[in-house]
Amino acid sequence: MHGLSRLGTGSNRSVSPSPPSSPRFRHGRYKNFAGGGGGVGRGGKQSAANKIVFVLISTVFRRKGVLLFAPLLYISGMLLYMGLLGFDVVSLKNAVVVVHRRSPPGSVYRSPQLFQKLWPYMEAESNATHNALMTAWNLKMHQGWKPCVNSIISKTGFSELPKSNGFLIIEANGGLNQQRLSICDAVAVAWLLNATLVIPIFHLNSVWRDSRLYNHHFLFIIHILTEFSNLAYCLGVVIFCLLGYLGCAPAIDYLIGRTWITLVFLVLLIPVRRRYLNRDFIDGIPLAFSAHPSQYCSFYYVMIVYHSNQNERRRIWQQSCRQWLLMARTANCLETATDLPIALETTMLQIINKFPSCFSIHCSKFGDIFDEEFFIHALTNHVNVVRELPEDVLQRFDNNISNIVNLRVKGWSNAAHYLQKVLPKLEAMGAVRIAPFSNRLAYSVPSNVQGVRCLSNFQALRFAEPIRTLADKMVERMVMNSSHTGGKYVSVHLRFETDMVAFSCCEYDGGEEEKSEMDIARERSWRGKFRRRGRVIRPGANRMDGKCPLTPLEVGLMLRGMGFNNNTSVFVAAGNIYKAEKYMAPLKQMFPLLETKDTLATPEELAPFKGHSSRLAALDYTVCLHSEVFVTTQGGNFPHFLMGHRRYLFGGHAKTIKPDKRKLALLFDSPHIRWETFRRQMKDMLRHSDVKGGELKKSSGSVYTFPMPDCMCKQTEAAANESSLSF
Repeated sequence: MHGLSRLGTGSNRSVSPSPPSSPRFRHGRYKNFAGGGGGVGRGGKQSAANKIVFVLISTVFRRKGVLLFAPLLYISGMLLYMGLLGFDVVSLKNAVVVVHRRSPPGSVYRSPQLFQKLWPYMEAESNATHNALMTAWNLKMHQGWKPCVNSIISKTGFSELPKSNGFLIIEANGGLNQQRLSICDAVAVAWLLNATLVIPIFHLNSVWRDSRLYNHHFLFIIHILTEFSNLAYCLGVVIFCLLGYLGCAPAIDYLIGRTWITLVFLVLLIPVRRRYLNRDFIDGIPLAFSAHPSQYCSFYYVMIVYHSNQNERRRIWQQSCRQWLLMARTANCLETATDLPIALETTMLQIINKFPSCFSIHCSKFGDIFDEEFFIHALTNHVNVVRELPEDVLQRFDNNISNIVNLRVKGWSNAAHYLQKVLPKLEAMGAVRIAPFSNRLAYSVPSNVQGVRCLSNFQALRFAEPIRTLADKMVERMVMNSSHTGGKYVSVHLRFETDMVAFSCCEYDGGEEEKSEMDIARERSWRGKFRRRGRVIRPGANRMDGKCPLTPLEVGLMLRGMGFNNNTSVFVAAGNIYKAEKYMAPLKQMFPLLETKDTLATPEELAPFKGHSSRLAALDYTVCLHSEVFVTTQGGNFPHFLMGHRRYLFGGHAKTIKPDKRKLALLFDSPHIRWETFRRQMKDMLRHSDVKGGELKKSSGSVYTFPMPDCMCKQTEAAANESSLSF
């Protein structure tokens, strides 16, 4: 009855004084509460503040109250830390309290202010005799690893290649190292299935835009139909979309290829009408597309697709139709619905006339980037590789590669999946395709499969001769420029391109102009992704979490703090830096001996590579590979492959600075920090990178980044197995 006696006071019958509370609560009573409820009798004399204090204290000291308060206190503390409830309280003379919202540490870009404060100290240390470049790495603790790929594969391999089970065809998409990943995984899968690998096809990627395969013949038909009537236009679009949807691309190509259509087009090209172009156009180009000419090129990508299957062709046609309508809506120049065909046709013609090079029929092939002959020869004893399908095999599929079944393999599939699902179909059909083939093999596979991955990545894949020739010259020039440091130099992979800054959703010091530019860039590259309902963009939280790309200024501050003086030669591997003139100036001020591929090579030397992002990336890759110190600033395939390659070359040590960007965000947001304190923090970060340089692969890690122990052996083991290959 303790429950009733303690809580029930509304009964008319007399109630004897309650029994004493359990010992658990007795110590929490006040002295004036002695007896049967004496405290309640004097409750009216208590002030309101005392009542509130009593309620709070009594609640906290009860078990259920603690359970209620603990989560609330935790959430409040987290909100204060994250800045949702962070305020500065300022008391004024007239007793009025002004409350201001304050930003949590590390959430604001204040690196320029820090640079202004620390620059005099850096200047004072200019031309210092000590340079961290000479003592950055403690290699003794990491020595002892040597490549031993061939012995790892031969442990469970065959003495000679057995009869092939069939042909494996894959498509490699993305940038240089995404393609590299697909190629190496394809070699491993071919070895696993005992298949003959056909040299991979490079698929155009709308982001990297290295392979350029565009067909604007479709525009001829659009123009002809619009000249007759809007009804004819509508019927024509319906017919063409229907044929494309049904997979009848060869029939469309036959119609487009007729000579009379080309002649009619040339006649009708003269009276092109421009009266529908208004202020939302720049020379006929919609403002939304005006920043990146290459965006127009991808608009015409593969109207007629020879090598895709029916489902892929259907998807491309559907996407093209959506882009046409979106383009017209973005242009905002349509007075009525009937103006749609004219506006589309006029805009397309303007684009072709303004950027004719975008529409050249050219597609980068395997041999344009990698040494095809060397690749085939290096894999001779492990995997059969052919340049193309044999004629007799192709005839079985009506000489059309699209008729070969395309297997949809899930991402990160393990070896068992390929043996159970893919191998039976390969044996039954004699040839299979897997497209796309990006990230289609799990990181964790048997050691012999890992060995094949290593063989293809570190030994079989080397760049094509034109790339190697120029890249070697660039490395030699960097070594010559670094004669005062024994030929040693620093390379930096700088990810501060417009698209990278836009995707990060971080804010810098550009104000409203920067915000507007980033909004346009996000909408151009990722339409609607960042405007979805419920999506909240928090630049401050992104910065605190280390997700913001480092600016060139921040990279310079970090390196100078680590002890790299202004005599250090620095090579910057990057694309088109966002507002390069503004953001690169401080880095050049801190490191006058700064080079890029555009300064190391002459315009004539670079001319054959212009417009091919993968080939330009290959030049950057090679120069970074041979640097004494490599700095990664934002992650991605480029540094992941490069770190693994450097470990493979340098006895297991990556010789890479991988900064703690969360810690950097706090330090860069401290304009009043002392130079000695900042320098000490940076040196600690350098030592941490040194320790992590010889890290072994974990179960969830990539062998391309961590080649030990799957691709490398301890020196005593390696000496008995194989000697290191020279690169």
